[in-house]
Amino acid sequence: MLADLIRRQGGVPVVAPALREETVLATDQVNRLVDALSAGEIHYVLFLTGVGATALLEQAEAAGRLPELLTGLSRTTNICRGQKPWKPLKDRGVPISVTVPPPYTTVDTIRTLEALPLGGKGVALLHYGERSEPLAEALTSAGAHLLELCLYEWRLPENTRPIEQLIDAAIAGELDAVVFTTQVQVRHLLHVAGGVGKKAALLRSLNGPTIIAAVGPTTADALKTAGIEVQVQPSNPKMGPMITALAATLGGEQAPGR
Repeated sequence: MLADLIRRQGGVPVVAPALREETVLATDQVNRLVDALSAGEIHYVLFLTGVGATALLEQAEAAGRLPELLTGLSRTTNICRGQKPWKPLKDRGVPISVTVPPPYTTVDTIRTLEALPLGGKGVALLHYGERSEPLAEALTSAGAHLLELCLYEWRLPENTRPIEQLIDAAIAGELDAVVFTTQVQVRHLLHVAGGVGKKAALLRSLNGPTIIAAVGPTTADALKTAGIEVQVQPSNPKMGPMITALAATLGGEQAPGR
């Protein structure tokens, strides 16, 4: 999809997948959630991603507990971070009570949670591909009884050769821009560069004439923390506006949302 957007703007995409999402078999975690829902011990369920929501539904179905899960979720306040968890839940008839507003960052999520009466309440948190310490801390600090589920993990692709080729192209000055759509890509790219002894050279090249685009503030913050300057960040944190802004920047215009 991203490559297609780049082509439509006249660019030539160099694709280097830096992330794979691997489901973790977590039957015990799913059973604990279903038991807690059935016992009326969970009042809020926070879904951070569509992948996590789908994994929960699929693992509950595999365990023969999907009807119990759906019944329990019909009685809770279900919170979605943005639109991505909506579809798999809506397809199963799960009501959505609260949606975190854009740009869907951890800060936005915490602000949404602060408006809810969480003290003494049971809250189930479905993490994304790694545990979110800030969200877990915010919930426990608010007095919630927290049940955490980690149903998939962010991992490096099994074949890192495309990443290594991108690193070489960036160092050689062959890339006009590098686009990041998630903070994990930043970490994985630098990890691979470090493993082949090219991290310092890569950082120099990314802070040279190469334009760096980040889809949203969380990704931009990860880049800045790594010492990489971000030139393009759309006000609407989606891939389409990011590529439009990037095209404007490469064309010598002021990028929308910069």
